[in-house]
Amino acid sequence: MYGAFQQHLRGELDAIRQAGLYKHERQLTTAQGAHVGINAGQEVLNLCANNYLGLAQHPEVNAAAKAGLEEWGYGLASVRFICGTQSLHKQLEQRLTDFLGTEDTILYPSCFDANGGLFETLLGAEDAVISDELNHASIIDGVRLCKARRYRYRNNDMADLEEQLRAADRDGARFKLITTDGVFSMDGYIARLDEICDLAERFDALVHFDDCHATGFLGEGGRGTHEYRGCMDRVDITTGTLGKALGGASGGYTSGKREVIELLRQRSRPYLFSNTVAPPVVAGALKAIELAADSRELRDRLTENTACFREGLERLGFELLPGEHPIVPVMLHDAGLAGRFAEEMLKEGVYVIAFSYPVVPQGKARIRTQMSAALTRDDLELALAAFGRVKERLGL
Repeated sequence: MYGAFQQHLRGELDAIRQAGLYKHERQLTTAQGAHVGINAGQEVLNLCANNYLGLAQHPEVNAAAKAGLEEWGYGLASVRFICGTQSLHKQLEQRLTDFLGTEDTILYPSCFDANGGLFETLLGAEDAVISDELNHASIIDGVRLCKARRYRYRNNDMADLEEQLRAADRDGARFKLITTDGVFSMDGYIARLDEICDLAERFDALVHFDDCHATGFLGEGGRGTHEYRGCMDRVDITTGTLGKALGGASGGYTSGKREVIELLRQRSRPYLFSNTVAPPVVAGALKAIELAADSRELRDRLTENTACFREGLERLGFELLPGEHPIVPVMLHDAGLAGRFAEEMLKEGVYVIAFSYPVVPQGKARIRTQMSAALTRDDLELALAAFGRVKERLGL
């Protein structure tokens, strides 16, 4: 039975390889960090993790996770509403609520699950979702699961968003929900969330944003895009992750208006039918939030590293997408060239990844580098020197 389907799959895989789009998973032989081991013990500088605050192997986070394991166990073997809710989970939900400035929070196994369980629960066929064209795949998939009418606006384009809101009104939408990434992960662009809120108020719409690439470090207190844009009290729903700046492990959440969260607990399928976030992860995340919230040191170091690295790459003549976020995309445009560049960088002891279609648009291939507070100035100088040598070697 499998024969014909096997040939079909082999053909699909061969086509991916021939297009230069095959994704290889490089194995790490060490824990995550600014420097990681790969292959036969080779140590390389890591510029492609979401470890923005350097907390993935922070000793206090590790110690908290170990203590959580000892006190609360390895796992709950249950979903939340049966016997999978510990006081530890409620503590983390309250801590996130306080940190984000919302009314309530619900934990999920991942932010992909949080987005997957959001739209279907809240919206029906008589409603409308207005989505940024560059939104994360989890938002796109979540929207697909709901029956609401769908509208899409050009990335960060407020004039087009206004037109789509008008279109939803013309079509008789009962409720309208605008959804956007807080930070667009391939470009590092920060959503114009304050202007989105302005339009939402004019058109009586709700606002949701996914803040995976901002929570913990963006804004004066590290609370995220809504703090950075000065609209903390104007947004309705945010989703986010514990798997990037806040410890780098796993787990996600939805935070927002109290009634929204209450309904999600009753009807959100990824929440109702997924095991509880593991206690050691929850304990580690609590410590990570404490470190992110109580000190500017890590955020300041991340900001300084980002500015230094951007300036160095520009001095070397690389084309960068503009911005101030620690995502620093180096534009090479050609997919094959981007792949070769990444391989040459690895020979220089620097681990970066090439991104090309379909992850980014055709002709927009790049090396997406990401800064971390764990990187030292020596690390940055090593990386910049490697970028310069590879650029010269490839004749760019």
